Amino acid sequence: MLEVNPEIFELSNGAKIVYLKTDTLVAHMGVFFKAGSRYESSEEMGLAHFLEHCIFKGTHKRKAFDIFTDLDSVGGELNAYTTKEEICVHASFRKNHFPIAAELLGDIVQNASFPPEEIEKEKEVVLDEIISYLDSPIEKIYDDFESRIFRGNSLGYNTLGTKKSVNSFSRESLLRYKEKYFIPSNMIISFVGNVDLKELKREIELNFGEMEGKTIPSLELFVPKFETFNDTLKESNFQAHTVLGGRAPSYYDNSRRGMTLLMNVLGGPALNARLTLSIREKHGYAYNIESNYTTYEDTGFWSVYMGTDKKYLKKAIDLIYKEFDLIDNEGLSALELIQAKEQLKGHIALSLDNNNELMFTHARSIMVRGKVDSMAQIYNQIDQIQLNELTEIAKTSFDRQSIGQLTYKY
Repeated sequence: MLEVNPEIFELSNGAKIVYLKTDTLVAHMGVFFKAGSRYESSEEMGLAHFLEHCIFKGTHKRKAFDIFTDLDSVGGELNAYTTKEEICVHASFRKNHFPIAAELLGDIVQNASFPPEEIEKEKEVVLDEIISYLDSPIEKIYDDFESRIFRGNSLGYNTLGTKKSVNSFSRESLLRYKEKYFIPSNMIISFVGNVDLKELKREIELNFGEMEGKTIPSLELFVPKFETFNDTLKESNFQAHTVLGGRAPSYYDNSRRGMTLLMNVLGGPALNARLTLSIREKHGYAYNIESNYTTYEDTGFWSVYMGTDKKYLKKAIDLIYKEFDLIDNEGLSALELIQAKEQLKGHIALSLDNNNELMFTHARSIMVRGKVDSMAQIYNQIDQIQLNELTEIAKTSFDRQSIGQLTYKY
């Protein structure tokens, strides 16, 4: 087994760095902050995502044009994203352009100036993104579902925000959010590429070592009790869409590996996933059918998504519940468990056969667990999954009183 053993260290100001040296021409670097949409107040909904957009609009020494061209002009790529729990600004570039990338990323995350005229222009861009998102039922239904799963909690907020909230944002609100969360104790820098450790330490210390900031208060983790729902909304789509699911273990829970394996068996990416074989291959009711498991610091949720012609909707949903009942009542055989473990190991290996993905994965591991598990440790955790554990997870998850359902009909 090819092992990946990154080095983990801290800058003089306490920022955490995770570094992996590879023998490749292209390098990848990301700067991560625990500052996603779940850290927003109800009045700030969408602010983290809006900050991610506006952070590229100028610094004290660069205009937006310079930010967009400094790395692009040497063939690199600069980008960012926002999730429920993190904001990330990242770059990919040829290894010899590492100093350019490190200086650029350092300037962006520390010195973003948020020019008022640029903020107003970017509001129109984000509002158009919201409109585009509303035209995508596959994306929208997941957010509508999650807003119900975590009703009454910031985890249920739409990361993009609303037209009203976006229009309310000001330069002051952006600066306030940035100053609160963009601090060394809340930052992780992840690097994968062919740059010597000594050079990497020098450049990162040079470009990030003077960051300052007080420790942020801990987020008060409180997720209200889950209440089941079965909602149907009329949407102007060409398909009927449905998502059903419920609460699931957090990423600190010992049963998360078992939950991951169970979702993989049920509707993972493999063509032999149970829902794919039943609903797509045997009955031809749907092209898209999948199950997912999302973890957060204190909770998580599992889901099954399907898009189908409305004439097949009820039959297809009945088949989904039939698969739940089969797993709940009969479980997996010993042979199925062995095969499922090998399949999951393979999927993990494939997902990490990409240096950019490794860079993201290492940062999230440090953010969540303070360490990066070796492949041997991950495989051992999978090997430890027992049939009775999966049975218990299935009985808890697939109980009708623990499942919510949202459907879009046309």
